[in-house]
Amino acid sequence: MSQEQTLVLGGGCFWCTEAVYVKVRGVTDVESGYANGHTGRPSYQDVCTGTTGYNEVVRLTYDPAIVSTRQLLEIFFVVHDPTQLNAQGHDVGTQYRSGIYYTTPEQKEVADGLVRELSQDKVYGGAPIVTEVLPLGPYWPAEDYHQDFFERNPTQGYCLAVAAPKVEKLRKTFAALVRD
Repeated sequence: MSQEQTLVLGGGCFWCTEAVYVKVRGVTDVESGYANGHTGRPSYQDVCTGTTGYNEVVRLTYDPAIVSTRQLLEIFFVVHDPTQLNAQGHDVGTQYRSGIYYTTPEQKEVADGLVRELSQDKVYGGAPIVTEVLPLGPYWPAEDYHQDFFERNPTQGYCLAVAAPKVEKLRKTFAALVRD
């Protein structure tokens, strides 16, 4: 039996990122939260100001015997645009930056290698990947109303327009990794 690991990802709005990873086999927990800022216990309103340094993220707990760090990061690089600096679509600000916050040296190695590979292969048409790869710093869970947001609000406008297409992209591109 392998030890579960934790990896934290910032791919824009945490509702959308969470909606994707709750569907991935081997991911045992997904929590929306705030990472790598410089204030104590931020609220959603605080983070939205863009002054706290925090990023909207999801904290993944996963079993590497079922889903590898590389597979989780491959999903990450397909379901968001890592070439947008401090934004994802209409969500603009440092709190929506692309980020990989690792908890082990091996995760850092995998992340750096994948960023290098995607850049060399010009997967994004030669646009530079702006995803930050940093150790996980301060982390705080988001408020309860942000947890499982897509699952609880699948017909909400933002969920239909932004989160649902990301989930569909996961299903089409990574079918073998999707839970039944």
